[in-house]
Amino acid sequence: MALDHVHAPAAASMPAPAERDSRMPKLTLSPGFVRSMQTGWGDADRTPVLPVGAAGAAARHRQRLSDALPGRRVAVASGRAPMRVNDCAYEFRADSDFLWLVGAPIEDAVLVLDPVAGGHDATLYLPAPFRPGDDGFFASALRGELWVGPMPGLGEYAEALAVRTRPIEELVLDDAALVGGTPTATGPAAPALERGERSSELSRVLSELRMFKDEWEIAELRSAIDGTVDGFAVTVREIPAAVRSGGERWLQGTFDRHARTVGSGPGYATIVGSGAHAPTLHWVRADGEVDPEALLLLDMGVERRSGYTADVTRTFPASGVFSPVQREVHDLVERSHRAGLAAVGPGRPWSDFHVACMEVLAHGLDDWGLLGVSVDEALSPDGQQHRRFIVCGVGHHLGLDVHDCSTSSYAAYQGATMAAGMVLTVEPGLYFHAFDETVPPELRGIGVRLEDDLLVTSAGAEVLSDALPIDAVGIEAWMRDSDSRAPGSVS
Repeated sequence: MALDHVHAPAAASMPAPAERDSRMPKLTLSPGFVRSMQTGWGDADRTPVLPVGAAGAAARHRQRLSDALPGRRVAVASGRAPMRVNDCAYEFRADSDFLWLVGAPIEDAVLVLDPVAGGHDATLYLPAPFRPGDDGFFASALRGELWVGPMPGLGEYAEALAVRTRPIEELVLDDAALVGGTPTATGPAAPALERGERSSELSRVLSELRMFKDEWEIAELRSAIDGTVDGFAVTVREIPAAVRSGGERWLQGTFDRHARTVGSGPGYATIVGSGAHAPTLHWVRADGEVDPEALLLLDMGVERRSGYTADVTRTFPASGVFSPVQREVHDLVERSHRAGLAAVGPGRPWSDFHVACMEVLAHGLDDWGLLGVSVDEALSPDGQQHRRFIVCGVGHHLGLDVHDCSTSSYAAYQGATMAAGMVLTVEPGLYFHAFDETVPPELRGIGVRLEDDLLVTSAGAEVLSDALPIDAVGIEAWMRDSDSRAPGSVS
């Protein structure tokens, strides 16, 4: 196109700025509207809804942190929900360290521990909700009670949590304060939190303290796991419907609805993998069909309203009966799983159950001619050829996070010994991808994982999720009986 054929549009052709329609004023600025919102409102129930025992457990946790960091000023932020799009936020989930220390999910809040003689004084800084009489009552979509419902404020939380509360605007930190939790770049606490030092030491200390669960935490985890077992029954009953039309999403939605009903929701993105999707370790897309002849891997966990989550996996034949080759793979994973369970106990190296699981898998793969090297070479540090079919680890701590205590030091985690009060998972598997040309065609697209949640006790270990069978015959029988299983309830 020749340049002399290009013309700028005439100024007269530009649209004139639109004038506001006088029938549609900015309602929040209309004097009559504002005056009408100032009066005539009664009291609402603003009592915080907390899990029974949460406040007392949090107080004990604060004492443990105080003992671990004498003389240090500590600030732990709860975080805020990120925006999904425009003015629509994701659902808020408080930082796990904050939950452990406070016992309530309060957005944009900061717990401060100030050193005093003999320990620390705790102060919880939080934003006040907008109530009748405040302009924000009707104008703020984030903190206005007409938008989000009645909200506890400083007084209600002070009473429920037995901790001193102050407005977030009064928070002042110096450069020596150790800052943890989830500080954000926006929100009322952001300016003060920028003054402190984002502390890896604090994160590590909290992570290592949280490794050892007290009786209240163990009870919360038991309830989360019981609710998860019920959720497996609810989900497995829906396999025929998923085969007909709903697919993996139907099963994922079934469990997620159950988790939101009996707890706060799923503790992580629910994994539902049918057939060739089962070998994908974190198949959370769940956008495929459910093959009635294939295996179905379900990795699911209910999160309690306290934040504690279960993490359980079983692999089911969608037809209700394992085929011979499916059964062979499942049996090998079961043998590995049982070896791992037997290796959990107090005083034993953390690595014991990993080694036990891997030894069984390597020998089994060797028997099938899939190893390519000797078992000894595969199990050596420079070998690990068997891990082509299991690239992940086979267990982790469990608690407020599905992969709990992740900022601990190596010495306190993988390099440590197991001890009473730890809760962990054991989860070996075999994953033969549909596009892996090193395995025979009959194995391609088969993925099997078994995962249980265990409590280390002074005498050994307790499998908290043992209501679900792990052997193929038991799983088939459990599937047949699942229609008669009535789910319980947790909160």
